[in-house]
Amino acid sequence: MSVPIFDSFLTTTDIIDVFDDVAVIQGMLDFEAALARAQAAEGLIPAQTARIIEKHCVADTFDISALIVAARRAGSMAIPLVKALTQKVAAEDAEAATKVHWGSTSQDVIDTAAVLVTRKALALIDGELNSLAARLLTLAQAHTQTPVLARTLMQPAQVTSLGFKFANWAAPLVRSRTQLKALADNALQLQLGGAVGTLAVMGDKGPAVAQRVAADLGLANPLANWHTQRDEWVRLGLEVAVLTGSLGKIATDLSLMAQGEIAELAEPSGQGRGGSSAMPHKRNPVSSMIALAAAGRTPHRAAALLANMPQEHERGLGNWQAELAEWPGLFLSAHGALTALHEAMDGLVIDTQRMRQNIDALQGLIFAEAVSIYLAGVIGRPAAHHLMETLTARAVTEKAHLSDVVRAAVNADEALRTQLDLSALDALFDPVNATGSGAAMARTLIPQLLAQLA
Repeated sequence: MSVPIFDSFLTTTDIIDVFDDVAVIQGMLDFEAALARAQAAEGLIPAQTARIIEKHCVADTFDISALIVAARRAGSMAIPLVKALTQKVAAEDAEAATKVHWGSTSQDVIDTAAVLVTRKALALIDGELNSLAARLLTLAQAHTQTPVLARTLMQPAQVTSLGFKFANWAAPLVRSRTQLKALADNALQLQLGGAVGTLAVMGDKGPAVAQRVAADLGLANPLANWHTQRDEWVRLGLEVAVLTGSLGKIATDLSLMAQGEIAELAEPSGQGRGGSSAMPHKRNPVSSMIALAAAGRTPHRAAALLANMPQEHERGLGNWQAELAEWPGLFLSAHGALTALHEAMDGLVIDTQRMRQNIDALQGLIFAEAVSIYLAGVIGRPAAHHLMETLTARAVTEKAHLSDVVRAAVNADEALRTQLDLSALDALFDPVNATGSGAAMARTLIPQLLAQLA
């Protein structure tokens, strides 16, 4: 697979290699070799014929550029490949050449190769996914009681636990990892049906051959071919898309918290990372950029998978081919985003002092709800809410800290002064105390997520 330059810098060399042209062709040839071995084992072709076919199933010996050009005319990559393989076998044994690809069809070859390379892609994704989720949970454990602003509708809301935020970033990654494993068990299966899915050429030996080929390649053997029944395959692709969306959510939060005006988190820097060609002071969040680029492109690929599911009769015309063309991009984007965010989290800079400054700069207004609830225990909820509306407005007008305004109001009201515990009231303005609920939730969530990763 030749990846355009603006795609390749958003992903990794490892995942590009998985979908490389040579790797895909080798997957197709691995299918042909396994098919020949299985047919020999079932007595459909001579063992010597299978050995000759297998010997020539080496991708590096084929002119792949010429195969691609020929495939444009043939309408399938398998057609020129099988022709070239047949010619190689025929040069050694003309009779053996008549058994190349026997009883199979082009889609069997291509789909099985796609399954084989996808299995490798999923292994790469699983490794990065596990590492990133584990790193986030390590950060979560270390920061369960670190206060940070929670923001809703892009505005400061309340104080929460930074550890809880990290755990919430990790949770969908852990869920996707579980889902990908389950979906892969169903989707990574052999494709072998012959011309119209009935294995007719191999007669009553067809099912046994299919079982042998599946076992040889380490794939599940489906109850029937899935030439135009793409549900399990598409579900796998869609979960990769969901994962990429979850990575985009992390990148969104990280990039916002890394803005200079906020400066609570920062991606690692140095060695040219995140620099600017014009502004030496810039520290661009390049990992977030890669993950956001992936999340922005993935929905279109996912939509293409769904749009091309209504395939005609026993072989799709254009829709299967469109699905194949979109498939690698899902995995390239996901692995690129995972790797980039893992790198960011490994070197993440956490400025707890700046987090506290951002909290303090809000004059205690973000604690208004907690104070209102405390007051409601004495004067009732409607009166407490009305009072806090008045006091928060006063704090804004006078540019005073809400705790000072509230304390002054309490001291001026004998009924409140005698019924309220001022030390308890002051504690409501302590950012560390305010992390209590979030920290408790984090301490419950983190062990559960770690257990799922094990």
